[in-house]
Amino acid sequence: MTKSSSVQLASYARDTLWKDFDSLLGAQDFRNKHLWRPVKSLETLQPYANPRNSYPAPSSKNNGFIYAKIFGGFDKIRSSICDLVTISRLLNATLIIPELQESLRSKGISNKFKSFSYLYDEEQFIAFLKNDVIIAKALPESLKAARKRNEFPLFKPKNSASPKFYLEEVLPKLKKANVIGLIISDGGCLQSTLPASMPELQRLRCRVAFHALQLRSEIQVLGKKMVDRLRKSGQPFLAYHPGLARDKLAYHGCAELFQDVHSELIQYRRAQMIKQKIISEEVIVDSHLRRDNGLCPLMPEEVGILLKALGYSQKAIIYLAGSEMFGGQRVLIPLRAMFPNSVDRTSLCSMEELSELVGPETPLPENTFKMPPRKSDKQLKEEWNKAGPRPRPLPPPPDRPIYQHEKEGWYGWLTENDTEPSPSPMDLRNQAHRLLWDALDFVVSVEADVFFPGFNNDGSGFPDFSSLVMGQRLYERPSSRTYRLDRKVIQELFNITREDMYHPNRNWTLRVRKHLNSSLSESGLIRQSMLSKPRLFLSHPLPECSCRTSALDESRQIRSDDGRLLYGGEDECPKWIKSAGVEKSKTDDGDQPDYEHDLLAEQSETDEEFAKSKVASAFDQDEEWDPND
Repeated sequence: MTKSSSVQLASYARDTLWKDFDSLLGAQDFRNKHLWRPVKSLETLQPYANPRNSYPAPSSKNNGFIYAKIFGGFDKIRSSICDLVTISRLLNATLIIPELQESLRSKGISNKFKSFSYLYDEEQFIAFLKNDVIIAKALPESLKAARKRNEFPLFKPKNSASPKFYLEEVLPKLKKANVIGLIISDGGCLQSTLPASMPELQRLRCRVAFHALQLRSEIQVLGKKMVDRLRKSGQPFLAYHPGLARDKLAYHGCAELFQDVHSELIQYRRAQMIKQKIISEEVIVDSHLRRDNGLCPLMPEEVGILLKALGYSQKAIIYLAGSEMFGGQRVLIPLRAMFPNSVDRTSLCSMEELSELVGPETPLPENTFKMPPRKSDKQLKEEWNKAGPRPRPLPPPPDRPIYQHEKEGWYGWLTENDTEPSPSPMDLRNQAHRLLWDALDFVVSVEADVFFPGFNNDGSGFPDFSSLVMGQRLYERPSSRTYRLDRKVIQELFNITREDMYHPNRNWTLRVRKHLNSSLSESGLIRQSMLSKPRLFLSHPLPECSCRTSALDESRQIRSDDGRLLYGGEDECPKWIKSAGVEKSKTDDGDQPDYEHDLLAEQSETDEEFAKSKVASAFDQDEEWDPND
C-alpha cells in the first residue's frame, strides 16, 4: 500500500476531490480564526542576512578548487551545500558545483538533468553568490584527468568539524595540491555554532539556504499550484510532517511503537547502525521509555488529538508532508478520521504533473518477486541420505505457511532471508524521486498558514525536514504560526490520559493549549535556540540573520549559562526595511481583521462555556466514526 497508494489517490483526487472541493468543505468556520492568525509578539522580526561589516568580494587568484560528493536525502543535501559554500569562503577557494549522489544519472534519472540541476537552479546559485564565493560548474580540463586518477587529497569531514580543522589541516594541503575533495555523508561538514568572531559566515549560510538555493522552476511552479489548490476554498491550511522515517526510528530505538513487519525492519536497520558504529547501544531498548523522554516522533493519532484540543475544526485542511511514511497509510487512519480534509501531494497533483516533473526516463523492469527454484526428487533424497545417523528426532511442526502476497511486498525479503537485498534499479530511481517529492512538500510547508512538526530536535545531530522548514519560516515570516513543542512535556500529558485519549478532561485540554500556544512565541524560540541551533544552525538563524523594526529591551534578552544569546540580540533594521514593513502591515491590517486569542481568558472560561465547546466539537465529528475503534 505504501508504494502503490500514489496512483490510486491521485486518480481519486482528479475524479472527485478537487472537482467540487468548496462543497466538500462547507462553509468557513469563523469561530476558530484565532488559530490561524500570525503571532503578534514576533512581528517586529524581519529577515536581514546582508553583510554588516567590511566584506571583500572573492578574488579569482585564490587557494584552489574544492569539489564534493554529497550523500543523503533532501534535508542532508540542503544543509551540506550551505556548509560547503561557507568552507569555500573560509578557505578562499573556488567551489565546484557539488555532486548529489542520490540524483546521479547512474541512479536512473532523466538524461535531461545533471546531478545538482535535478533539484536546484544552477544559474541562480552561481549568480546570487558571486560576491561571496566563486563557483564553477566543473574543474578545468587540465585537472580532470588527475582527479580521475585520485591524485588529489580527499577528506571525509564530520558535521562537527571546526573552522580550526579546515584552517590547520585542510588549507595547507589545498595550497599544495591546488584541489581537494570532500565526501559529505553526515548532513554537513562544519559545526553549527561558530566562534563569535565569525558572524558573517553564519549570515552566508543564511544567504545560501534562503536565497541562493532556489528549487528549479518546474518544482516551484508545481508547488505554487499545490498551495493555490489548498487555498481554493478561501480557507487557510495546516502542514504537518510526521517524521516517520525508518533511519530516525532505528536510531532512537522506537521499534515497539509499531507492529509486525515494521518493527522487524526497524530492528534490522538499528543492528546495521550498531555495526557501522553510528550508535553504540543495544539493539533492543525500551521504546516506551524512549518515547516518554521525547526521543520518538509523535504518532499521527496523537497529533490529531492535540489539534482537536487546540480547537481546530474537523473541516480544517491538513497537508501531510513527507516522501517517506514508515508504517504506510495505516498509521494515518486515526488522523484522517478526525480530519477528513487531510491531503498530500498525490491528492493535489495528477500523475501527468508528477511525471512532467520527473522528466523522460528510460523504462526499467518492475521489481518482481521470484520464487526460489523447487528442489528435485534427487536433491531431496541426497539431502536425506546426508542428514546423519538414525534414529532421528521428529521434525519440528510445520511453520505457518507464508502466502504469496507476503513475499511480493517491499518487505518480502524478511520472510526468506536474514539480509536485506541491495536496492534494485527501480529502488534507486524511486530514491531520486523522493528528492522531488520532498522539495514539493518543502514549498507547501513553508507557505502554510500553520506548521506542526511531528519529529524535530531529535538529538541525532543530523538535519531533519521539519527543522529546515521551521528555520525557513522563522527567517522569511517570523510571525507565522509554527508550533515548537516539547515532545517530553507532551508525552507526560498523554501518559495522564492515555487510557482515554479521546475523552480528555477540561484541565488536560487547557494544559495542552497552554504549552502549545506558548511554543509559538518566546518560550518556543528559547527552546529551539537551546536544543536545535547547536546541532543545525539553519533551524534557528537568530539573531545573526534577522533584525528588529523596534529594538528589544535588554531586560528581555535571555542568555544561556555560557553567555550565548537565547532570545534577543538582533540588530535594528535599516530604514528601508522599516518602511517596507510599515507598508506591508497597513496592507495586512486592511485585508484581515484581528482575532485576538487571550490564553488567560481561555483558561478562565466557565464550565458552561467549556460544555458548549464540547457540544460544538461533537457536532463536528463524523457520525459513523467511533472514537474507541
